[in-house]
Amino acid sequence: MRTRAAAATDVGRRRAHNEDAYLVDEEVGIYVVADGMGGHAAGDVASREAVDAVHNMVVRDRAKLSRLAGPSVEPEALRQAKRLMESAIQAATYMVFGIAQHTPDQKGMGTTVSALAIAGNHGIVAQVGDSRVYLVRDGRAIRVTEDHTLVAWQIKHGILSEEEAESSPHRNVITRAVGSRDYVQVDVDVVHVEPGDAFLLCSDGLHGYLKDDEIPSIIALGPLTATKKFVAMANERGGKDNITAVVVHVEG
Repeated sequence: MRTRAAAATDVGRRRAHNEDAYLVDEEVGIYVVADGMGGHAAGDVASREAVDAVHNMVVRDRAKLSRLAGPSVEPEALRQAKRLMESAIQAATYMVFGIAQHTPDQKGMGTTVSALAIAGNHGIVAQVGDSRVYLVRDGRAIRVTEDHTLVAWQIKHGILSEEEAESSPHRNVITRAVGSRDYVQVDVDVVHVEPGDAFLLCSDGLHGYLKDDEIPSIIALGPLTATKKFVAMANERGGKDNITAVVVHVEG
């Protein structure tokens, strides 16, 4: 699949530093958004190191993605591609955790990671934290990742309603992060990709201000214009956090 992609990031209106990081590599077909946590504990270091670690591992084993580009794909090839994405995030986890253990002022740092690899008509999505990946198809935005937050868990188990979650004081409590320990559970899913599809990867500094039904019309503006529009929208609506958007259009 040919793709066109663009990315934009902004510090927002209330933060002193941008702790988000992103990756766009159209040649390999890998896209990542990471939202660092820790403030003085160097969330920006965590996000950048995580993105680099994911990228390096995927590039090194990119042949596992290339096997998905043929007309027929063996189940084992798909399993190996999924394992590659999971292993890449595990490598990032070990890297960030190790750096924090040896640098006292960075102890406790961590980051979310939302990653998408496109090969053939397969999209491999790997997720830790509360950044998100959306698939836009036929004028609809479909969230393909699950937030790893306390309120998301409470909603899933019927403890909170969607409305109650909006005002919960625990909205920003993350239950999984890359780097807070030396291992993390990674959600890995496969999405069928069609020509005309688009993807949005974003940090919570964007999706916290965004309704799902607003996404398709902005995505339709094209990757470069859409990313700028998303950042401007988040800032106009408060900009209380760092804002990052990666938009990928699939052209066939």
